[in-house]
Amino acid sequence: MRSTVRLRILITCGVLVAAGVGGWQLLPSGEGRTDPIPVGTTDEVTSLDPAGAYDAGSWALYGNVYQSLLTFKPGFTTPTPDAAESCRFVGDRLTTYQCTLRDDLSFSSGRKVTAEDVKYSFDRMLKIKAEVGPAPLFPTLKSVVADGRTVTFHLGARDATFPLKLATGAGSIVDRDRYQADTLRQDHAVDGTGPYLLKEYKPGRSALLEPNPKYRGALTGTGRPVLVKYFKRSEDLAEAWKSGDVQVTHRQLPPSFVEGLGTNGGTRLTEAESAEIRNLNFNTRPGSVMAEKAVRQAVAAVLDRPAITTGAYKGTVEPLYSLIPQGFVGHSTAFYDRYPAPDQAKAAKLLADAGVETPVRFTFGYRQDATYKAETAEIKKQLERTGLFEVKAVEADWQAFQKGYTSGAYDAYTVGWLPDFPDSDSFTAPLVGTGNALSSGYSSKAVDRLIADTQQYGDRARATRDFKAIQDLVAEDVPLVPLWQKNDYVLATEAVGGSQNLSDGTGIWRLWELSWI
Repeated sequence: MRSTVRLRILITCGVLVAAGVGGWQLLPSGEGRTDPIPVGTTDEVTSLDPAGAYDAGSWALYGNVYQSLLTFKPGFTTPTPDAAESCRFVGDRLTTYQCTLRDDLSFSSGRKVTAEDVKYSFDRMLKIKAEVGPAPLFPTLKSVVADGRTVTFHLGARDATFPLKLATGAGSIVDRDRYQADTLRQDHAVDGTGPYLLKEYKPGRSALLEPNPKYRGALTGTGRPVLVKYFKRSEDLAEAWKSGDVQVTHRQLPPSFVEGLGTNGGTRLTEAESAEIRNLNFNTRPGSVMAEKAVRQAVAAVLDRPAITTGAYKGTVEPLYSLIPQGFVGHSTAFYDRYPAPDQAKAAKLLADAGVETPVRFTFGYRQDATYKAETAEIKKQLERTGLFEVKAVEADWQAFQKGYTSGAYDAYTVGWLPDFPDSDSFTAPLVGTGNALSSGYSSKAVDRLIADTQQYGDRARATRDFKAIQDLVAEDVPLVPLWQKNDYVLATEAVGGSQNLSDGTGIWRLWELSWI
């Protein structure tokens, strides 16, 4: 994912936007407004503790209330120092990474941030190893040493992507006086050093953020107060937009609503060429019917992606036939090459050759939402009309759904995925590496070896062949089936500026870019 991410901006306005006027350079008529900017999303926060969550909703908040050693500037895919003064690999082996901490950082308590806090943050995250936590992102990290203002990371293998991982929510620095070493924090407070302070948090409902006057780092300003509003269903988010309850929306609007965007005046639509993907994942652990590779291959052989993308998603997403999406180093069409069109006869032969009795009965878990319900219904219909499968669909809210797939309660389950950082490695190691973040139980020595091979190159283009080899193996083993890739939409009223920088594919949710105009 390095320099391969590209952005495409579409602006639909009820105000004049003309070449030479500057587009977004509007007069700051709202300069005197102090009320929070309301932002709506359907992403949920699993935990306020960065050791306890590895999901888009949680990390979106972490990037605003916590600080990492490194961050990404808008439009750039190379990390830049934030809590750090400087960072670099020591030597040419890419196994020792060293950062010098800024000397002017302090937590909300007023206590000065030290290198020991950085070490503590990583040590506790790896020690707690929460079921849905970010520990799987750091398989090569062996130890962290603090000495004065210097933090040294010792890696067990070459990893050119390590700086990118430090710039994610997994690299959030916490106050060692406020976070226990072996358990997750359970209250609704945050002690960080990010550009915002969490002033009020209502789980599942809202998060009130106010600029942090003590912030020091890569940003030159800390933005305006923001009220993030969380919605259970995409339909509820759409209604909140229509009623004016939110001024900005980001993830996820209903496909039927997105289909009509741009037709109404007074709105600004930013469409970034995003890396959001969605996969059908399989529980390959012993005891699941999906532990049999032939069953997974048979599912892949009959799935009709275009029917899913044009039906449940109204053409707002594109069929995906690879582990790594378009626009990223190493993208291929491995699944299309192996399963070019739905083929019931091929699926039947795969099952018969493996001695699998039909119909194959399995449970299919999905997150509660009307769009995901329609997607699941389409997949169920496609599989069952072959006579080869019987599918029991199980709907659950986000928290229950996470517990379900991590515990092995489902044989198959659909999960959306956003890159943790702008590199193709974000679609390989966390999704198909041993101990992957999706708790699929899949493990392949060949895939793990290739993942390690891709991580040794600072020039990411040199990893292209290995990335393609990984995708070929995944298309053969089928621990998951890629379904679709979509663009990222941010919708804002004409009263709010800066929404074009809210999301750009680097995984950072830049609420501080928003302002009243």
